[in-house]
Amino acid sequence: MPIWSVLVPLVSALLLGLSQSLGTSVGVLTLFGVALMLSVLAAVHHAEVVAHKVGEPLGTLVLALAVTVIEVALIVSIMLAGGAKAAAVPRDTVYAAIMIICTGVLGLCVLIGAARHRVQTFRVAGANAGLSALMALATLSLVLPTFTTTTGEGTYSNAQLVFAGVASLTLWLVFIFVQTVRHRDYFLPEADANNEHVHAEPPRTWHAWASVGLLLVALVAVVGLAKLLSPSIERAVSDAGLPKAVIGVVIALLVLMPETVAAVRAAHANRLQTSLNLAIGSALASIGLTIPAVAVVSVWLGLPLQLGIEGKDLILLLLTFGTAILTLAQGRTTVMQGAVHLVIFGAFLFLTLVP
Repeated sequence: MPIWSVLVPLVSALLLGLSQSLGTSVGVLTLFGVALMLSVLAAVHHAEVVAHKVGEPLGTLVLALAVTVIEVALIVSIMLAGGAKAAAVPRDTVYAAIMIICTGVLGLCVLIGAARHRVQTFRVAGANAGLSALMALATLSLVLPTFTTTTGEGTYSNAQLVFAGVASLTLWLVFIFVQTVRHRDYFLPEADANNEHVHAEPPRTWHAWASVGLLLVALVAVVGLAKLLSPSIERAVSDAGLPKAVIGVVIALLVLMPETVAAVRAAHANRLQTSLNLAIGSALASIGLTIPAVAVVSVWLGLPLQLGIEGKDLILLLLTFGTAILTLAQGRTTVMQGAVHLVIFGAFLFLTLVP
């Protein structure tokens, strides 16, 4: 175990604990930013150690699930602190996560993998199962609230919200069962005799457990430091006269950095199946866990919740899913498909800045 991978999470967690006494000077914020980036690298390292110990597809769930649980805790804490002012935070976060993963992360993985290996292959059955579940979850959570008539536009009644939360959690649990038990072979990468990662000796049990603990510490540091940096980001966005939606995108990018780095590294090593498992699994977990959590908080505490998207966001979401269907239909990817996804990602970022 490299010494840096042990020290970085511990030092970052220490900085997080001392954040109240350190202040918010430019030097301190710069230190937080450096610690955030190093914590991302440490989280990816430990996630890969654990993944190699437990094997696929369980390995890809480790990082995705850990990040999502902490992300949900962050969203709920913002809802509790912000009240009515934070009604759109869950929607903005989930929508940004879907767009970042399905256009940016997926496009980058396909482009880098194809540029290095020309054509990469994956199992269509597993990818399509995940994509179909993601489309259903996104429609229930982000699209239908715009068109229901029981309450105001973009919102669900309590009964509708409970249904959406239960449906989201149920569909996510069924997908996990299919991925890890019933049809596990759909998500396993094809054997590659030249892939050193596949054939390397798995780490010892104590090593894997140590990595589990350090992974959690690193992820807490990533999300905590991202939250500490968010007020500075918000001020910078406000001073620049940019839309408030930019704040949610920046925070989502920071939180999703560990998964992005891990997915890109897998694609570069010709393990596109692992990249897809991680990307689609992360997007599913983002909805499947976030919506039930915010539904409970909203109904229990009577907090307002704005879920429905409309206008350009709805069009971009439909375009993203249509492109993903075509990309994942053949089981083979090239640089062209990666370029298309990245162009859509660029459009998402640009239209967030210039709505």
